[in-house]
Amino acid sequence: MGSAAASPPPSGKLSQDELKRVAAHRAVEFVEPGMTLGLGTGSTAAHALDHLGDLLRAGALPGVAGVPTSLKTELHAARVGIPLLPLDAASGARIRLSIDGADEVDPDLNLVKGRGGSLLREKMIEGAGERFVVIVDESKLVPRLGCTGAVPVEVIPFGAPHTLGLICKVFDGLPGFHARLRTVVDADLGSAPFVTDNGNYIVEMFFEDGIRGDLQDISDRLLRITGVVEHGMFLGMATTVIVANKDGTVTALHRKSKLI
Repeated sequence: MGSAAASPPPSGKLSQDELKRVAAHRAVEFVEPGMTLGLGTGSTAAHALDHLGDLLRAGALPGVAGVPTSLKTELHAARVGIPLLPLDAASGARIRLSIDGADEVDPDLNLVKGRGGSLLREKMIEGAGERFVVIVDESKLVPRLGCTGAVPVEVIPFGAPHTLGLICKVFDGLPGFHARLRTVVDADLGSAPFVTDNGNYIVEMFFEDGIRGDLQDISDRLLRITGVVEHGMFLGMATTVIVANKDGTVTALHRKSKLI
């Protein structure tokens, strides 16, 4: 992958949220009038939505519309004035560019995404686009996927504990591995399964020292499990990763085979 770094801003050290904003604004520079965009989900993508809304209201990006990757993003985009399209309507216009954050980025620009629970729609929309720009601060750069937290897997509710057991068998014997159904606290029910926008559950996989081995093979084994809908490893999808560094510089990492 190639890289390019921008000069630091004159201000001092930035907070993590400010770094997210810097990366998001840099990614929005790739947006051109008339584009149909994939609109990501999460705290970093939210900064991109806000900036897009500002530019649209200023008349700087006529004809831009977006396909939201979650119900939360749909509400946010509507609030800031971004015209929205469903994925099927966008197929004819083509999604030219998707902008989203990531939970982890490895040296080959593979990603972990979906800790917020939106991985299925994110992968559908970002996989349908021509280009995918990922926005992160440097804390998201990891030597291997799965180093810093959960790798999510979306599963259907029917037989979810059974599916969880089958997922665990993929990593049978791996030291330090464990998995669980994600739960939330419900005022009436107490602990209840987390439910995605699609009405599914999330299995969280945890690795002591990240995922070792052939990621594509692991992906295939997970997706062959009946009951698994999709997982949060986004392999070979990112074309560019915009990284906001602690010193205020911005680095653009490009996948060699898909430069933008």
